[in-house]
Amino acid sequence: MQGVISLNKQIDNYSTVYGQLVQQLGSSEMQNHFAKSLFAIVIGSNDIINYFKSGSDLPKQYTPKQFTDLMVATLKDQFKRIYNLGARKFVVIGAGAIGCSPAQRYQNNTGGCYEETNYWSLQYNEGVKSILQGMKSELTINYAFLDSYSLLLDFIQKPANYGFKEVKSACCGLGNLNARVPCLPVAKYCPNRDDHIFWDFYHPTEAAARIFGDTIFDGSQQYMFPINVRQLVAI
Repeated sequence: MQGVISLNKQIDNYSTVYGQLVQQLGSSEMQNHFAKSLFAIVIGSNDIINYFKSGSDLPKQYTPKQFTDLMVATLKDQFKRIYNLGARKFVVIGAGAIGCSPAQRYQNNTGGCYEETNYWSLQYNEGVKSILQGMKSELTINYAFLDSYSLLLDFIQKPANYGFKEVKSACCGLGNLNARVPCLPVAKYCPNRDDHIFWDFYHPTEAAARIFGDTIFDGSQQYMFPINVRQLVAI
């Protein structure tokens, strides 16, 4: 994707900074500092979106399983690179129920969730959790994983519990479900963004994002596995 810095490149950049800090402050002090630091990893959703969006060439190269397995295997190597650069505490955000986003519903003739996309989001999340569990056992890391898939699905299935009314349409856009044209200057804007789950094709509104944030910090094991971020910081 144009203009996007890959995770590998981000790790390269971090490696450069890590080396500079070690030279300035010493290896022991920096290891102690990084061991207390939180390393947030939010990745995977866009890859799955790009595979399943209309007109994608990726299905010509990989089956959904091959693609998801490749994502997980690549992420495992990237986690280990970060670990070797001092990371001991990881905050990882799983892929959401992407198939229920306005853009995916728009591709579905019924307007319902695109279940194949959701299925492979779940498979990716299971792979990521397996990596983290393995690393905790082998390398003595600690982590907090947000099951954003289940939380987003709960928004959709029980909207009143969270103060939402509109679960399908984007707040900002044009066309059916406001998902034909993205949130551009020509787009329509919903009168109350706080009662929508989705702001645009894929992204949550501020109201939904606030709940995600609160859950990450203080959520129970229903959505945060095995601990939340506040507990992770205290370790």
